[in-house]
Amino acid sequence: MALYLKQNDTRSELQKRVASELQEKARKAAEPADLPDGVTDSQYIKGTTGTSRFAWVWILAILLFVAGLIALIVATAR
Repeated sequence: MALYLKQNDTRSELQKRVASELQEKARKAAEPADLPDGVTDSQYIKGTTGTSRFAWVWILAILLFVAGLIALIVATAR
């Protein structure tokens, strides 16, 4: 025989229980996780230095090299 549900009760007990369990799991997943505090978790930065004053010189040298390479390719293609 089939399980008979009343017309005014659209959800069975199993459906209600599963729905409440899924809602509880969703609530737990939505809780904020332990985020790093930025002090003890930044040990990988120890011993590194910031960008030097002459970083622009390296950028300029690379740009000049690329421009020269392009000029060489254009000149040999003619």
